[in-house]
Amino acid sequence: MHKIDRIILFTTIVILALSLLTLYSSCHQKGEFVRRAVFFKQLLWIFVGLLFTFIFYKIDYRKLWDFIWPLYGFVFLALVLVLFFGRTKLGAQRWLELGGFNFQPSELGKIAVILVLSRHFSQKSFEELKIFQNRLSPIKGFIIPLGITLIFALLVAVQPDLGTAVIYIFIFMFLVFLIEVRFKYILYFVCLILLASPFFWFFLRGYQKDRLLVFLNSNRDPLGAGYTIIQSKIAVGSGRLLGKGWLAGTQNQLNFLTERHTDFIFSTIGEEWGFLGSVILIILFYILIKRILRLSLLIYDPFAKNLCLCIASLIFIQFFINIAMTIGFMPVVGLPLPFISYGGSSLVSFLLLIGIVLNISKSR
Repeated sequence: MHKIDRIILFTTIVILALSLLTLYSSCHQKGEFVRRAVFFKQLLWIFVGLLFTFIFYKIDYRKLWDFIWPLYGFVFLALVLVLFFGRTKLGAQRWLELGGFNFQPSELGKIAVILVLSRHFSQKSFEELKIFQNRLSPIKGFIIPLGITLIFALLVAVQPDLGTAVIYIFIFMFLVFLIEVRFKYILYFVCLILLASPFFWFFLRGYQKDRLLVFLNSNRDPLGAGYTIIQSKIAVGSGRLLGKGWLAGTQNQLNFLTERHTDFIFSTIGEEWGFLGSVILIILFYILIKRILRLSLLIYDPFAKNLCLCIASLIFIQFFINIAMTIGFMPVVGLPLPFISYGGSSLVSFLLLIGIVLNISKSR
């Protein structure tokens, strides 16, 4: 038994503190009622999330094994229900309303995918196949886990939520790459996606096509589809080295920047805290991700190792895509910044995963 990984815990708490400071600023000019509602709701979600962190820190991660498939089934049912009874917001039907709270099943789906893939690649039968020596069969090593992932990805894409669907696929790709499944299978899959990508255009909704076109030329529709990304780049660029100061960002405080407390919260950080503040945030995430990857190298249990690899991959992928999106390096896909953006489902899910990581660090 080892002590809790204090670096992971401390880094997470510092990131949460930055989240509260930024959220308060992003809603400062929206009126006292809205500011208090957003700030105190996020504070409540942080409390709930840390409670889940503590609970899953106390629960031996090995006990999760028997509950993985029931969880997968529950999330599958929730994702189907959301297509018929879900609450629609900003053109997407992603939320189920439960007792006055909006629950986003796709966030819980990230946990389910991580647990199922981690279990699939760590079963005893796989030890005989020498999973870490590049000898998995194409069916067990690639097709089955791909199918498990695609079921959720397709259900989420229909909502539509392409950002989360992409996250599911990337979690799968990172894991099969890191555990050394034969590279040719990964190459086949990537080639298949590239060949099929032109046909995806015909299945996209109007606003999704606009986002892709604006990504190629942000001035195509500066007052419409391109407005938010233009204002986001102005906000980040105008922050310069040290930023304009807390509560002093013009794009933020004068309401030029939309969705600044959710998907584009990094723009507020860049404007008010500048390049230096942005780098500090990136360093904090680097420390967190590196620490989780380091833990995966120190443990011998394949299930725990896979869990750490998947969780680190999820945090990295979503963090990278969100920042790339806000500075115009990727199309806007509507993904929150982990631990930072406003929203209970995402925050609680990430803090629950941190609890699992802390338990693994204690149990090694």
